[in-house]
Amino acid sequence: MSENGNKVAIVTGASRGIGAAIAERLAADGFTVVINYAGSVGPAEALAARIEKAGGRAITAQADVSDPAAVARMFDAAKAAFGRIDVLVNNAGIMQLSPIAEAGDELFDRQVAINLKGVFNGLREAARRLRSGGRIISFSSSVVGLLQPGYAVYAATKAGVEAMTHVLSKELRGRNITVNAVAPGPTATELFLQNPQEVIDRLTKLTPLERLGQPQDIAATVAFLAGPDGGWINGQVLRANGGII
Repeated sequence: MSENGNKVAIVTGASRGIGAAIAERLAADGFTVVINYAGSVGPAEALAARIEKAGGRAITAQADVSDPAAVARMFDAAKAAFGRIDVLVNNAGIMQLSPIAEAGDELFDRQVAINLKGVFNGLREAARRLRSGGRIISFSSSVVGLLQPGYAVYAATKAGVEAMTHVLSKELRGRNITVNAVAPGPTATELFLQNPQEVIDRLTKLTPLERLGQPQDIAATVAFLAGPDGGWINGQVLRANGGII
């Protein structure tokens, strides 16, 4: 059995894209995976079936991460099903772009609710419930460093995630729980590839490696932080972006 055998990982926003790649990678590494989704159950159930077919263990858990009670229920369900929670991956998030002068209240409020409060809700439950040796991994973004026009609200929510990551790593002193964030650059998800081709080409050329990140690249970064080799990394933001900044 791998060193991760019997360990349980909750992955938020895990039904598709980077979240699905993370769930599959952690399952392959021996974790039992709780696949969180907000809306349609179909993709989450299909992912769970793929993981089970490959020899892993997975369940699905519906929860809107912006709702504190729903997040608490998700943790309750994981604990009831498996008796323990070892890893939280705060992956769920949305991105809506607009110059500040044109941004509506709904755009601001929704991104703060999901990207910032949603991560806070997960951090709070994980801080209360994770076992010794646990890992908390949240998602920032390399746009925090790029600071491009149109990204102000999204980047602000992710900067808040980085601040909470640094602080919580210190608040959990003595618990043997690491708290880190991953900040991807442009990644070839289904959503990203809906951009105009000129945008895709421009962002591809920005990185010295001259390619887009793949969901598996980000999943490998998360697997490192969640696994035995990541135990001495704490309070850090790992910029998995091919050198874009």
